[in-house]
Amino acid sequence: MSRPRILRAVAALVGAAALSLTLLTGTASAAPFCGQVWGSTPEHSQQYDRERLLNVRSGQHACFDRLVLDLGGQDTTFGSYDVRYVARVAEDGSGRPVPVRGGAVLQVVVHAPAYDDLGRPTYLPRDPREVVAVGGYATFRQVAWAGSFEGQTTLALGVRARLPFRVFVLPGTPNSDHTPRLVIDVAHRW
Repeated sequence: MSRPRILRAVAALVGAAALSLTLLTGTASAAPFCGQVWGSTPEHSQQYDRERLLNVRSGQHACFDRLVLDLGGQDTTFGSYDVRYVARVAEDGSGRPVPVRGGAVLQVVVHAPAYDDLGRPTYLPRDPREVVAVGGYATFRQVAWAGSFEGQTTLALGVRARLPFRVFVLPGTPNSDHTPRLVIDVAHRW
């Protein structure tokens, strides 16, 4: 074999190897590592506070979808909630079922009313059937309002399937507009 042919063959092999390495590296970096060790059993805390629900919002992340409940009241902490998969969520007060899209539904109960001591709303969703827009999310299908009654507020979180989730509280900052937040993350997959 002549020297130019050998050089072309070596160059082709090096190019193919570089292309393979680029494709492998590109593929690996496109799929984030999602090593969550969450479960699907109920999560709850019973540290009663006198907080109020102020807002509900959501977000998308590489490995999970997130629901955030902004709370406010007498201090910078919050700790009274119950989040669990249920067959159906009942409307607070009436007990009527709350219809929700998705293969599974998480019932989110916070011991924080969406009204003040005089009964004035501190949070009122524009559309109780679509509390936040979650169209195009990987896991969330719908967030529906189930009501606020007798000191607690309930939401129905429709998800694609019964997937692992976690719940945690972020404390507020004293003397600021940063209030405590209840965070619910639902993984995109097991």
